Amino acid sequence: MKRFIPVIIAALALSACGIYSFSGTSIQPDVKTINIPYVEYKALTVNPSLSNDLTEALKDKFRKLTKLEQVDVDADLDLVCEITGYDVRATAVTAQEVAAQNRLTVTVKAVFTNHKYPEEDVDKQFSAYADYDSTQSLDAVQSSLCEEIIDKLCEDIFNATVAQW
Repeated sequence: MKRFIPVIIAALALSACGIYSFSGTSIQPDVKTINIPYVEYKALTVNPSLSNDLTEALKDKFRKLTKLEQVDVDADLDLVCEITGYDVRATAVTAQEVAAQNRLTVTVKAVFTNHKYPEEDVDKQFSAYADYDSTQSLDAVQSSLCEEIIDKLCEDIFNATVAQW
């Protein structure tokens, strides 16, 4: 038990200084606000609900895992995203040269600006995908696939911006 006391003290000290938290973020203590505007849709293939769903999922992720207040103007952090790709491709082909499985891929460009610590800025593309059986139509599985893809994208974007992984 005595050897765990220094570990506990170190963990509490790191947590108290505000640079590290147990949610995995590394946000400086003087950074208090974030702006996450509506995600623009710039992909050629249209999914009418994807922009709104991704915007809300990103806001929820930051709300749940950080203490940042979400504001519309003059934020310490800005996270501007746009959907640049929405593609379906065959990933597995049968002996009869027919698609056995398809993959839906969504690509998002994210520009993260830290106005107080510009060295932490991120400008990066993120892609996530989900596979589905080719016997199903995209319309039938699109909603569940997009949920899965949005979860992956949010995790990746969150980790690259405030968790800095």
